[in-house]
Amino acid sequence: MDTAGEPGGIEWRASACAVPYERAIAEMESRVAAIRAGSAPEFVWLLEHPPLYTAGTSARDADLLEPGRLPVHPAGRGGRYTYHGPGQRIAYVMLDLTRRGRDVRCHVHHLEEWGIRVLARFGIAGERREGRVGIWVARGDGREDKIAAIGVRVRHWVSYHGIALNIDPDLDHFRGIIPCGIAPEISGHGVTSLAALGIAATMPDVDAALRETFADVFATAPACR
Repeated sequence: MDTAGEPGGIEWRASACAVPYERAIAEMESRVAAIRAGSAPEFVWLLEHPPLYTAGTSARDADLLEPGRLPVHPAGRGGRYTYHGPGQRIAYVMLDLTRRGRDVRCHVHHLEEWGIRVLARFGIAGERREGRVGIWVARGDGREDKIAAIGVRVRHWVSYHGIALNIDPDLDHFRGIIPCGIAPEISGHGVTSLAALGIAATMPDVDAALRETFADVFATAPACR
């Protein structure tokens, strides 16, 4: 069952059941066209996917370490391989960037800022890193783990795809890829989640934080640099 609402004139939906990736892409593309045509409002869709890997526009064959482990789907978003699955909250964000400055880099910055503010609600210091899109958590001794991935596509200045926040996914599935092209044994960087950090957050807890922090980031447009 899906739940929907329209705070701030933006339609929100939270899907209770895992949404097949192909369906999500089709619905996003349909909504992007409708937003551009002015026949539908901007849209934030909160969901989970069944276990799968997605390959962004910069994906390399060598980064798929276990090709038969999970289904692999090409994705029109930027970036390389990433994992999606149960326990990961995905927020697909469809916004009219013509109304918001036509700055894709700024949009990515806003997605990162949004995730950082959500994590702060749970006592986690999420951070940006130069040259590495996403949100990172410092673990000490130089180790940094990624807790949220970001991938964006823009069509006719309407954004889609968005942010994937690790709440309590099966982190072992990340072993089937080099996530976002960053090999842990070389870089010292890994992947973590709220649960792995000792935070027992539920999906409704995270959804509430996503809704409550959204307007402060996207409506007031904090500095992007």
